[in-house]
Amino acid sequence: MADSKNPMIETGPGPDKEPKERHPARTFRNYLIAGLLIWIPILVTFWVLRFLSGILDQSLLLLPPPWRPEALFGHYIPGLGVILSLLLLFVTGVLVKNLFGRQMVDALERLVRRVPVVGTVYGGAKSFSETVLTDTGRSFKQVVMLEFPRKGLYSIGFITSQDLEEIQARTAREVICVFVPTTPNPTTGFLVMVPREEIVMLDMSVDEAFKTLFTLGVVVPTWRKKPAADHLAPQKDGP
Repeated sequence: MADSKNPMIETGPGPDKEPKERHPARTFRNYLIAGLLIWIPILVTFWVLRFLSGILDQSLLLLPPPWRPEALFGHYIPGLGVILSLLLLFVTGVLVKNLFGRQMVDALERLVRRVPVVGTVYGGAKSFSETVLTDTGRSFKQVVMLEFPRKGLYSIGFITSQDLEEIQARTAREVICVFVPTTPNPTTGFLVMVPREEIVMLDMSVDEAFKTLFTLGVVVPTWRKKPAADHLAPQKDGP
């Protein structure tokens, strides 16, 4: 235990707790790590927010050149595109929630879907967004564990679809579509078709699973629904 008055001094384990001098390099390392633990989350959060802000600021290109901040104020204003994007999303949501706006959107969608290539891309993006963002969709709502990329190695995945009629008919097995993300960038990964009996449903939430992936497995959620020890797999001795 270190002396609260002097971080360079450690107390020994004996009954007299004789002071033991800590090496300056070790003290410097401890202070350095303590500083990193504070600044790394702050910098990562700042980087993500800045990245998203840069994307949302592209909405300023929708404005006529005379209405853009550079023309009105003489310089670029960070974050103004975020406000414009939120306002645009809100107004769009209000319009499509009424009957007239819904009919206009449906007519435009039918027109876009008839355009070669563009219609295919738009239709796929539309189906994906409706499945993931709405409460009615079941994709990315359940975290699972499966043996991937080979037997004996386990990976975390997300169920994306269970209605695989042709694949189930051709394989004569009930298979489930699972997305296995990579780490620390879970936006890329592998799409695998796995037999239902080879999938293990996990209790962790989607947010907890993504946190585990982002941190390379360093942050693992606490198992709150842990059953009795008799239901768990026996622990194996380490190497």
